[in-house]
Amino acid sequence: MTSTDVHPADPTDRPPTDHGLAVRLAFGGLAAQALRAAVRLHIVELLGSGPRRACDVAADAGAEHQPVTRLLRALTGLGLLEEPAPDTFSATPAGALLHPDHPHSLASFVRVFTDPAIVRAWEHLDDSVRTGGVAFDSVFGTDFFDHLARHPELSADFDTAMGRATAEAASVLPHAYDFARFTSVTDVGGGDGTLLAAVLTAHPHLTGTVHDTARGLRAAPETLRRHGLTGRCTPAAGDFFRSVPAGSDLYLLKSVLHDWPDDRAVTILRHCRAVLPPGGRVLIVEPVLPDTVEDTGAAEHALDGAVTYLSDLNMMVNLGGRERIRADFRDLCRRAGLSLLSAAPLEGAAPYFLLEAAPA
Repeated sequence: MTSTDVHPADPTDRPPTDHGLAVRLAFGGLAAQALRAAVRLHIVELLGSGPRRACDVAADAGAEHQPVTRLLRALTGLGLLEEPAPDTFSATPAGALLHPDHPHSLASFVRVFTDPAIVRAWEHLDDSVRTGGVAFDSVFGTDFFDHLARHPELSADFDTAMGRATAEAASVLPHAYDFARFTSVTDVGGGDGTLLAAVLTAHPHLTGTVHDTARGLRAAPETLRRHGLTGRCTPAAGDFFRSVPAGSDLYLLKSVLHDWPDDRAVTILRHCRAVLPPGGRVLIVEPVLPDTVEDTGAAEHALDGAVTYLSDLNMMVNLGGRERIRADFRDLCRRAGLSLLSAAPLEGAAPYFLLEAAPA
């Protein structure tokens, strides 16, 4: 069949069943920017315990009534607000997560992932797919972490967003793994020490080291002081591409390897292997993709099932890293002189897995 054999569409034809899914996904970027506007205008904070009239929200936001009403209606359509009476709105439980003071707040997460820096790099996703290159580096002339260092507001939002995710893992990790057989833990790339503080608090026999760049460790002393761990845990500034501190029999890496391409991930693991004593272990906390993409079920839930795969694309576009299947982690460990012993979901902290490796 040639192009001349294709008949023009019949204007009376109804769109296919999946038409709505494609349209919803195409509007995804617009929905994300509606969330960004809500956070920047402090909509949820201004609604308070609600319900509240749109004109009052607009006045407090220093904005025009009609445009604010239109934004509030869009947020209602997205399930973040509800309109119990005309022109009167309140936050739903999902919308409440946009409040910066919510214990599980996603406000910083929204600011980071709708920031122009992230969005601009995603505009070049097709280039990254063609070449395997990091779009962010091409667009901005520097890598993502250097960009963060030059933009303190974005850096603070990034640290807060990542800290929230770490706090969720920290709430379950101490009781999900047998820490009793170890004496000391080094958290490689451990940032402000939140994860290691949870482990040490739950296991008083352990001592620890939190290892990161000087910038990454800025808040670690305060975290350790707040948990009463100053005498049991030491911040150690350094570069895990050069070495990691010796002296522990357990090395913990959470959300580190997926930031980097395979060769650099192997370098980090090799440095852990170089200082690992006999009987020591490396514990990796990362998402693990299934070997094949699982059925997401109903079309309206398709985005839910795609989140980890979109994260994988984000790693490619902005960092050069990737999400991995079990076989990928097994190969990284093998190349680093380690043997992957197990990989199991971290219950209560999806999508994270616990992957345990030992000297090969």
